[in-house]
Amino acid sequence: MPDRVRVHPGHLSGRVLVPGDKSLSHRALILGALADAPVMVHGLAPSDDVAATAAALAGMGARLELTVTEATADRRAGLDGVVAGPLGEPADTLDCGNSGTALRLLAGVAAGIDGLTVLTGDASLRRRPIDRVAAPLRRMGAAVDGRAGGRLPPVAVRGGRLSAVRHESPVASAQVKSAVALAGLHADGATTIVSPARSRDHTERLLTYLGAEVERSSDDSREVVTVRPGPLRARPIAVPGDPSSAAFWMVAAAVAVDDDREAVELPGLCANPTRFGVVRTLQAMGADLEVLPEGETAGEPRATVRVRPARLTGTTVAGAAVVDALDELPVLAVAGALARGGLEVRDAAELRVKESDRLAAIAATLGALGVSVEERPDGFRVPGGERPSGGVVEAGGDHRVAMTAVVAATYATAPVEVRGFGCVATSYPSFLDDLAALGGRVEVLDGVP
Repeated sequence: MPDRVRVHPGHLSGRVLVPGDKSLSHRALILGALADAPVMVHGLAPSDDVAATAAALAGMGARLELTVTEATADRRAGLDGVVAGPLGEPADTLDCGNSGTALRLLAGVAAGIDGLTVLTGDASLRRRPIDRVAAPLRRMGAAVDGRAGGRLPPVAVRGGRLSAVRHESPVASAQVKSAVALAGLHADGATTIVSPARSRDHTERLLTYLGAEVERSSDDSREVVTVRPGPLRARPIAVPGDPSSAAFWMVAAAVAVDDDREAVELPGLCANPTRFGVVRTLQAMGADLEVLPEGETAGEPRATVRVRPARLTGTTVAGAAVVDALDELPVLAVAGALARGGLEVRDAAELRVKESDRLAAIAATLGALGVSVEERPDGFRVPGGERPSGGVVEAGGDHRVAMTAVVAATYATAPVEVRGFGCVATSYPSFLDDLAALGGRVEVLDGVP
């Protein structure tokens, strides 16, 4: 993956099969390793983050036989194969790379294993807090410690017999909910997680698909999930395309400026409602966007999304809508910059503890391209009606910032250089190939082409 690229302005159009959903790929491997027999997996994201989860599971004793399948006109590139348990105490520290999902979900798994598990990651991951996961696991009976008073990785988990709890989470977080639910599979009774709002429900859907007893309900607008202990039944898991990856092409196709842009078609996406916040936000801005259902696989709905250019107008994203579009807010800021009336985002302070401080990164990235951004403690405002200029953007180790800069470059008045682009390998290693397939023009300035 090159570390410096120069992207030229120009419209994108065509059809692309984005990689398998990264969130589902992590869960397919983890829950597959917890099942009562080997599980066949298909279409996993071939990214560094997913590779880190696979390596960590192998360190816990899992058997993984995965091969990379090449892309064709009708099949996305991905990882296919088999994963099997059982899991046990690892002989060495487990390196989760840049993946917060891997570290937090595996902490929940480790809480149910008799022995000591130590989870760490790269410099970026070691700055990301784990206390929201550690607190409920301690209440369940696991011993959990880490740096900075137990707040930061590396995190050490000594697991064993767990007690069921009712955990009232202060934030709507799929990673917290999932970690506690995975620990709950090994507790002495029903474990309940109460969240202040809905968050991604991939873990609950996949647990249900594999035969776990999971109950979901709403309580005074809160989300309530209960998981009962018990074995998981081995069933094949096929992973649909990643809507967070597709979001970059949705925005790249959505805005009509002063050129003739054609449609972009994105088949086979995960159409889980908790992941389609980017779709709903673009629709609220007036995007010409169709969602064509394709059925369901492994408990997840699938769909084709087709986007044509339109004159966008402003909108506000706040409250529960932020949770459903959190990872896509950086690229949605590009749509806001080009829209009449702009984009305002509130209640998104969680973006400050991602791979980077993404609120600051959004302001810095668009600011480097001449776009006005008002950064706020829990969000930002882009006034709108401004086309990006050429310039240089520093990705700062954040894959979504790097890809957002590329999308901005397709609308810019001059080429945009993106430095630190190599971090995109953590989530979307075929990004430049897909950009080229849609007609994008990019120069590799250094690194591996």
